[in-house]
Amino acid sequence: MADTNYDWAYSLVDSSRVSTFLISILLIVYGSFRSLNMDQEENQEKDQDGLLSTGTTPANKQNENGPFSISGVQTIDSTQAMFLPIGASVSLLVMFFFFDSMQVVFALCTAVLATVAFAFLLLPMCQYLIRPCSSGTKISFGCCGRFTAAELMSFAISMGIVFIWIFTGHWLLMDALAMGLCVAMIAFVRLPSLKVSTLLLSGLLIYDVFWVFFSTYIFNANVMVKVATRPADNPVGIVAQKLNLPRAVKDAPQLSLPGKLVFPSYHNNGHFSMLGLGDIVMPGLLLCFVMRYDHWKKKHGVQEQPPKPLVPNLTVVHKLTYFHCSLIGYFIGLLTATIASEVYRAAQPALLYLVPFTLLPLLTMAYLKGDLKRMWNEPFLAPTLPKYLEV
Repeated sequence: MADTNYDWAYSLVDSSRVSTFLISILLIVYGSFRSLNMDQEENQEKDQDGLLSTGTTPANKQNENGPFSISGVQTIDSTQAMFLPIGASVSLLVMFFFFDSMQVVFALCTAVLATVAFAFLLLPMCQYLIRPCSSGTKISFGCCGRFTAAELMSFAISMGIVFIWIFTGHWLLMDALAMGLCVAMIAFVRLPSLKVSTLLLSGLLIYDVFWVFFSTYIFNANVMVKVATRPADNPVGIVAQKLNLPRAVKDAPQLSLPGKLVFPSYHNNGHFSMLGLGDIVMPGLLLCFVMRYDHWKKKHGVQEQPPKPLVPNLTVVHKLTYFHCSLIGYFIGLLTATIASEVYRAAQPALLYLVPFTLLPLLTMAYLKGDLKRMWNEPFLAPTLPKYLEV
C-alpha cells in the first residue's frame, strides 16, 4: 500500500521524465544564446557598415526593434500578444474538426518548417566542421538566394533527417525535428518588454487551462490532448496508394507530428512523457527576453545610472541575474506540473504552473532591484533624436 502511495515520487526519476526536464531546459538556454548571438552579429554588421556612426539606416532595413529586423526577426507587440491565444484556439479547432481531411497538408507543412528549423539548429556545427576547407563565401542560386557552404550542408543534412523520419516515423527523429522548431522559434521571435510578455503568457495560460480542463464539457473530448496525440497518414503511403503499390502502402508508418517532445520510459513499457512545444517556446521567449536584458544592462551599466534598488540589503537578490531567476522558476514549474500529472493521473496544462513560477518571481525581482518600470516599457529602445537640432 505504501509503495502505491509513493508511485508518483518514483516516476519523477523515471528516464522519460528526466529526459524531458533536461532537454526542455537545454533548448531554452541554447535558443536564448542563439538569439543573443544573432543580436551581437547584427550589431557588428551595423558597425562595419557605418550605420551607428552616421545615425542613418538604409531604406530596406528597419529598426532592430521594429516588426522585422535585419535578420528577419519577428517582434511581438501588445496587440499580437492579446490576439495570439485567440488565433491559437482557432488553429486548434481547425485541426480538431478537419484533421482527417487536411492531415496531408499538415504533415507536408510541418515537414517543410521542420527542415528549415533543423537546418538552423545544425548550422553552428556545420560552420565549425567546414571552416578549415571553406572561405565562407556565398554561392548564388539565382532567385533562391545566396548561401554559404555551411548553410547548404546543414540544409542537406536536415532534408535527409526529414526523409528518414517520413519513411520510418521514429520518435527520436520526431523529437530532433521538434527541438529544431523550439530553438528556431525562441531565436527568431522576440518579446520587446515585460508588459508584452505578461500579456502573452497570461493569455496563453487561460488558453491552455480552457482547452485542457473545460473543452471536454463542450466538445465531449479533450481537444488539446486529442490534437497533440493524433497521428497523421504518411504522404508516402498516400502516393503509393495512388500508384497501386500495396506493399509500400502497408510499410508506410503513420506520422506523429513534431509539435511535442516524446520520451518513452526504459523501465515501464508503454509509458512515455510528453511535453508540448508551446510549453517550451512560450516560457523560453520570456527567458530569452531577460537574457537579452541582462546583457544589455551589463553592456550599458557604465553609461547609464542604474535605478536605486528598493531593498538594498538583499545581496542575494541583487547578485542573481534575471535569467537565472526565471530558469529556476521554469524548473520548479515543470516539476510541479509533473507532480500534478502523476498525482491526478490526468493531462495537465503545463502553462498553469510554468507561467506563475517564471513570471511572478521575475516581476518581484525586478521590483526589488528597481528595474520594473524600465523592463515594463521596451528597455531596448534607444531614445529618438529630433530630426533637426537647434544650434
